[in-house]
Amino acid sequence: MSLSLIILAAGRGTRMVSDLPKVLHEVADLPLVGHAMAAGAALRPERCVVVTGHGADRVASCVQALNPEVRLAHQAEQKGTAHAVAQAGAALDGFSGDAIVLYGDTPFIRPETLQAMQARRRTGADVVVLGFEAAEPGRYGRLIVEDGSLTRIVEAKDATEAELAVRLCNSGVICADWATMRALIDRVGNDNASKEYYLTDIIGLAASDGLHCVVEQCDEAETMGINSRAELARAEATFQAAARTQAMAEGATLTAPDTVFLSHDTRLGHDVTIEPHVVLGPGVTVADGARLRAFSHLEGCEVGSGAVVGPYARVRPGTRVGAGARIGNFVETKSANLGKGAKINHLSYIGDAEIGADANIGAGTITCNYDGVFKHRTEVGAGAFIGTNTALVAPVAVGAGAMTAAGSVITADVPDGALGIARAQQVNKPGLARRLREKLLALKAKLAANDNISSDG
Repeated sequence: MSLSLIILAAGRGTRMVSDLPKVLHEVADLPLVGHAMAAGAALRPERCVVVTGHGADRVASCVQALNPEVRLAHQAEQKGTAHAVAQAGAALDGFSGDAIVLYGDTPFIRPETLQAMQARRRTGADVVVLGFEAAEPGRYGRLIVEDGSLTRIVEAKDATEAELAVRLCNSGVICADWATMRALIDRVGNDNASKEYYLTDIIGLAASDGLHCVVEQCDEAETMGINSRAELARAEATFQAAARTQAMAEGATLTAPDTVFLSHDTRLGHDVTIEPHVVLGPGVTVADGARLRAFSHLEGCEVGSGAVVGPYARVRPGTRVGAGARIGNFVETKSANLGKGAKINHLSYIGDAEIGADANIGAGTITCNYDGVFKHRTEVGAGAFIGTNTALVAPVAVGAGAMTAAGSVITADVPDGALGIARAQQVNKPGLARRLREKLLALKAKLAANDNISSDG
């Protein structure tokens, strides 16, 4: 059965109090709309349509960066969810199959839940609505089920007292044949308190046509919608709690779990240890047996098996840390490849560099990789030893087994096995420090005497 996704992302989100469209606020380093796209992508849809509205250009740019094949539709005026879905019509021209309507501000719908909805369609349901038992039904629309069939959905503001007592609530997610859904939407009116065209009204129309409508239930936590900064924070906490639990269940040790932050795409191997206050941004992969020490920040990088990073390290995008390599305290790397067993133990910046296996980078070493216009690369060969406080002015190469003297500014290549020294020759002036100090003390005393004369006069 062919499938298309329709993701509604047109709302302004006034309660966010933000110039950024609501669906572009992030949970676990991924925009809210990206979570909805990812859940639907697991079902391998033939088409994915995102309906934009407020901040359309920014939303379009974001979703197309996440998936260049996404199709766009625009809801110029926000006239309700049925009206929003109708705007996807042109993007689905010629499509035959099921459509699932998702929401760009609801990040936690699981792929397995969407697959269960599809399964209900395959077993005879014409329309499948995702529902949940709400702890506090409040403003949610109520699902009215009679003899096992869903007969209608009633918005809370339009519900009777008896209908408000129903705890089975509407998530808004609907699955149906697209042609059927579109035909039902064309019949939806706006005779309600908000004068909007509700997608939920298609259930009553479908039931009156004799179509079989059913409810597929999920846990309430999956249906969490984000409408405010406080809800965004709760969503982040919800994601992190689940991600930490999953990481530990899959063989990682988090010594202080509540202080570790993971991203939506974090990948951890077995027997990885993560110490307190570590932040993993997007694009981080950590291989078996690696250790991330306290107060480190990683993003866009790969950490090899048995490697150690931190404490207090910043590993930036494009870094690959080889097996058994070490990045120590107050070290920053960017676009750097560290070979097996390489060491950068403290107080260094290594950017746009190739560091060979078992090389040792001394404290205070920096790669001078940027000339104000272009970036340049530094190469350090296997087994090389870079002395303390060396500046490697790229483009430059230090050969295998070579050394640089402490305090050197290396501007030319150092051949294999050679020692590079680039610093001024030391000159000692006997007695000069003592004479200079005596002169300065005398000057200080003279100035103090002059100040006293001025104040007395």
